[in-house]
Amino acid sequence: MKFFLISDNIDTLMGLRLVGIEGVVVHTRKDFLEVLQSKMKDSSIAIILVTTKLVDMCPDIISEIKLKQQKPLITEIPDRHGNSKIGETIDGYVSEAIGVKL
Repeated sequence: MKFFLISDNIDTLMGLRLVGIEGVVVHTRKDFLEVLQSKMKDSSIAIILVTTKLVDMCPDIISEIKLKQQKPLITEIPDRHGNSKIGETIDGYVSEAIGVKL
């Protein structure tokens, strides 16, 4: 089982290639969804890493896939600019689940 990266920038791709993770760079919603669909059918891929900018292009589709598919795991990662609010999003989910504002 392996990782695969779908990124919107070459810097993230090059950084992850240094640790042995292959991937592609895409810039349009259409290209992103084509690559995602193709890689989801690849049984050798256990985790697909997707940069935040791409997830923001089609959050409804990503959410549906995460809820309905067991494999592969789709994981959002921030790009080198680090303008993602993943931590705040997780805090929001936890707050709602336990009924306490964090």
